[in-house]
Amino acid sequence: MPLKSYVEALTWLESHVDYERVAPNRRDVPTLAPVIDTLALLADPQDDYPTIHVTGTNGKGTTTTLAGALLGASGLRVGTFTSPDLHAVNERIAVNGEPIDDESLVALLGRLADVESVSAISLTRFELLTVAALLHFSDEGVDVGVIEVGMGGTWDSTNVISSAVAVLTNVDLDHTAVLGTTIGAIASDKVGIFRTDAVAVVATTDAIVVEIARARAHALGAPLWLLGEKFVLERNDLALGGRAITVRTPYERYEEVLVSLHGIHQGVNAATAIVCAEAFLGRGLGEDVVRSTLAIARMPGRMELISRKPMIVVDGAHNPAGVRALVATLDGAFHVNGGRRCVIGMLTGRDVDDMVAPLVALGFTEFHCCAPWSPRAVPASVVADAVRRHGGVAFEHPNGTAALAHARERSTDEDLIVVAGSLYLVAEVRGEVQHVPSRHLS
Repeated sequence: MPLKSYVEALTWLESHVDYERVAPNRRDVPTLAPVIDTLALLADPQDDYPTIHVTGTNGKGTTTTLAGALLGASGLRVGTFTSPDLHAVNERIAVNGEPIDDESLVALLGRLADVESVSAISLTRFELLTVAALLHFSDEGVDVGVIEVGMGGTWDSTNVISSAVAVLTNVDLDHTAVLGTTIGAIASDKVGIFRTDAVAVVATTDAIVVEIARARAHALGAPLWLLGEKFVLERNDLALGGRAITVRTPYERYEEVLVSLHGIHQGVNAATAIVCAEAFLGRGLGEDVVRSTLAIARMPGRMELISRKPMIVVDGAHNPAGVRALVATLDGAFHVNGGRRCVIGMLTGRDVDDMVAPLVALGFTEFHCCAPWSPRAVPASVVADAVRRHGGVAFEHPNGTAALAHARERSTDEDLIVVAGSLYLVAEVRGEVQHVPSRHLS
């Protein structure tokens, strides 16, 4: 059926089950068959170009984006599929860093609506976006697609591609209701994206994860590039404007490269992006490409400074591992003379105390607790109670806009306000401060 407008296309998309907004779940019997069958009806567009597949608990979005940028700077036409988005669903599907335009998105979703009508195959919202991205990249004639996993690996809808390179950034406890309650169980799910003869890049030294990745790669006959063995991050230091990293890859050594992103974890993500791009090309990227690309790297919503006086930093830390990385970064990257306030809200599926405790211990003056715009939001009162249990001062607010307003009222120009806990909250606050309207259906 033809979709006549952007709003009509989004309305159709939002009529499908959205496991990103409701509790993460899977079909009783996990299957990729609906996605595979839909792609077959579209002549398997995912086979028209090679791909890099990226999974991990944290850092996969940054790694995907940076790898795409590095390959683009090397002269390739690159499609990237990432999630979630902040202000518009268009952000998820990009070619050479440019999000898909409204007209093309409407046309794509219209084609998928036609296929759904004829086939009676009902996909979830994320599955539809996956198919849309894979189809768009074929239409655009990309040289490579860099595809970020939505959740897990084995049964994620993106796991229909035959990647040339598969990347595992790290593994921590997240989405335990779906992926498993141990590091080993989650890692076993994530290495499901490895492919026979495709390079498997593993950017963690966790012994449990490495053992599982090594066994999977061996069983498939996949070359394994391990952090600390095949590639080494020799230096990852705080620098003016981000990190200074020195990376030794199988092809080159890049010394004291500025990465314009904040946090130790971003240094690791940048090194991983370099390595997976080189694994795809089968050669070194070269000094000019690496330095020029990473010096201007941007990741909206990830340790992003969006305002000064007071300084406001937003970060999409949405699980305990992300919060720990945030705490480690704040200790050095953003020096302030005044107090620190935190605007925080989170979704269910995480241990609230594990999220809150490191932030209280860091010494925030007070916490402004709110519920992100999501059916899965943890009530502000629950977050506030956790803050108080750990000895912090907490205020409760109905939404992120109100929480930010109160935090600003109580701050001086010398203070720092950090917004964290959920990308939904980050999107709301970022849009408010930078006057970027949300294009999601309310």
